[in-house]
Amino acid sequence: MNQRREFEIAFVGLKPGIHVYEYRIEDKFFAPYGKQDFEHCGADVKLTLDKKTGFMQLRFDVGGSVEVTCDRCGNPLPVQLWDEFNILVKMVDNPDEMNAQEDDPDVYYISRGESHLYVSDWIYEFINLSIPLQKMCLEEEKGGPGCNKEVLEKLKEMEAGTKQPESTNTVWKGLDKFKNLD
Repeated sequence: MNQRREFEIAFVGLKPGIHVYEYRIEDKFFAPYGKQDFEHCGADVKLTLDKKTGFMQLRFDVGGSVEVTCDRCGNPLPVQLWDEFNILVKMVDNPDEMNAQEDDPDVYYISRGESHLYVSDWIYEFINLSIPLQKMCLEEEKGGPGCNKEVLEKLKEMEAGTKQPESTNTVWKGLDKFKNLD
């Protein structure tokens, strides 16, 4: 099946109520989006579409794992994905104007004449939002067998080099007496 069509939902023929779609997302899914900050993606996305008259509620449950690079030591680090996102899709006569005016990122407008809903961009966005901004080995694992010891040693050297002795600058000297007031 064409990857584009796999993420296309023909909602016009759906009866009102809840419909569930499940997607297995791997690295090839991200090829049209360019290079990513992760690899070895094995994400499972469960989309629950609740069709109502004039609108649809979409709930994306993201799970699985990806491999990122540790911000501290630079070694590969597996990260578990777990998050959920909700979107409200409303059918209106002027979707472009409404989308431009809408402040809530969880509300999206489509034309009343639309028959298909494309969810691939949302899946892409939600997987990326499920990855933590700070990607580091756990503190108890720091220096363990999974960490790059050479990088950690270099960081210690650099940290020691940046520590400077107490400044002899007299401009701030008078403020020292206010440091430990309780």
